[in-house]
Amino acid sequence: MKKAFTAVLAAVTLTAAASFTSSAAGGYTLKDANELSRFLLGAQGKSIDMNADKKVNVFDLVEMRESFTNTGEFVQSTVKADEEHTRFVGRNYIDDNGVTWLVQSGSSVEFTVNARSASITLCGDSSANNDRDYQSRYGILIDGELVEDDMLGEKEKTIELFSGTEARTATVRIIHLTEANQGAIGVGSITVDSDFVAPVSPTQKKDLSIEFIGDSITCAYGVEGKDQYENFKTTTENFMKSYAYLTAKKLNADYSAVCYSGYGIISAYSNDGSANTSGLVPDYYEYIGRPDAYQKPWDFESHKNDVVVVNLGTNDNTYVSKEFETRSLEFTAGYVKFLEKIRKNNPDAYIICTLGTMGCTEEYPCIEAAVKEFRETTGDTRIMCYQSETHTQSDGFGSDWHPNEGTQQRSAYVLADKICQALGMESDQLGLNVAADAVFSSDTKIPNGMSAYYSEWDNSYHVTVVQGGDSIGDITLTDSGIGLKKDGKYALSFSINTAEGAELPFVIKDPATGKVIFEDTFKGTGTQTEYSAEFTSPITADADLIISMGGTDSLRVSLYQVKCVRIG
Repeated sequence: MKKAFTAVLAAVTLTAAASFTSSAAGGYTLKDANELSRFLLGAQGKSIDMNADKKVNVFDLVEMRESFTNTGEFVQSTVKADEEHTRFVGRNYIDDNGVTWLVQSGSSVEFTVNARSASITLCGDSSANNDRDYQSRYGILIDGELVEDDMLGEKEKTIELFSGTEARTATVRIIHLTEANQGAIGVGSITVDSDFVAPVSPTQKKDLSIEFIGDSITCAYGVEGKDQYENFKTTTENFMKSYAYLTAKKLNADYSAVCYSGYGIISAYSNDGSANTSGLVPDYYEYIGRPDAYQKPWDFESHKNDVVVVNLGTNDNTYVSKEFETRSLEFTAGYVKFLEKIRKNNPDAYIICTLGTMGCTEEYPCIEAAVKEFRETTGDTRIMCYQSETHTQSDGFGSDWHPNEGTQQRSAYVLADKICQALGMESDQLGLNVAADAVFSSDTKIPNGMSAYYSEWDNSYHVTVVQGGDSIGDITLTDSGIGLKKDGKYALSFSINTAEGAELPFVIKDPATGKVIFEDTFKGTGTQTEYSAEFTSPITADADLIISMGGTDSLRVSLYQVKCVRIG
């Protein structure tokens, strides 16, 4: 019965999204209807007893729906892009003229419109006077499709969203693609030709909300740059290609970003190794944005987060690394202090800390130490950390050695999985390298048959076979802990450097049952050679990759960059 009730309610809610339009006779708005529907579905929302029966149920939603009507006559009208008509995503600010400024990276307004034509008016701030390569960038999405991506070089600009002779229902999002310190995008008004009394209404908020705190990596600095030798331009900064946006999209979550290129926790980027305190994220975390016009207190109570992700430390490293022994302690202390500020403003959120996309691997243990100290001193267990995978030359780079789109996407896959783990959600693992945390080992049945060592520098494992024994299976190299899902499709890749003509059979096997999931043979070329294949796992398993190399004396084998990425 509960399932049937939910289905009926969902149908009413979907109808509401398309047809609720105004504050009608009862004085209710579409926002009220959305809040009521969320309440009835068990999410946070507002209970409204529409029919005065002293109960709040689906019949109240039906009653509310009936109070909304359309006029039957098409009329042009203009409304403000405020919270009555749109839903704010991220940190936005409404000025005295009623213009909504999209301040932070990814900040946006989103609304549903019922009309036969619609347009918006955008407003530019001082950045509109810059050269095109340094103006603020915006995107417009209609029903999830990007229909405009441009720089705002005017103080006011009107853009047609759609037009025609037939009315349509569309979801529209206007998003700020560049960062707060490079200017904001103003949304002044929305004009429609519609037969609805109030045709512009907020979309419903999502069940999961994530806040991202970071630096240029989170801003997607240079993500569209042609290479590492190209310098910064706002034309190559695109938050929709940031790991933050991509993570939220993958998890169907709302998001908010607080990010500034070059900023840190105890030091911003430093050219000479001295402390640069001009750009510290903790100093501006509690404001909508750093620029003076937007340095207004942020209302955390009205914008509660389920998860807060902290990706800071890359710029601090330009200071910390110069006198690491003492400054690392200073960084850890500053990190703990910032965690305290984050927790104060987000009492119920799970905090996830990370570092490593652009290196700084020697600094990551400081974050582990900070998280440990925070746990021990506060008793707070809703916090974790992990080391991001560092991008490499083979990955390619964006402007000024920043991560490109591919690296940002891979980072999103990993973070989405970490969030699922933290919140106890099922992870689909799509795009995830499930061999990332696998552990190398080797085994020999022959006394003194081999020597082996692991290189942390490039995540490689090297085996020198002294006496190979009589069988190919007498000496093996194993990569353990490759998590596979039943019916998951995977792309396996690695490279091996071994003697030309050497044949190394390998299997992916479930150590618990001995079941072979995939098998093949690698043939050596005398140089480092790549291997790739795809397979589907028939079972869920914490599998081993086992490479056999016995039977031959004096053989050297080096295994590099094992990846097993779920692709379906």
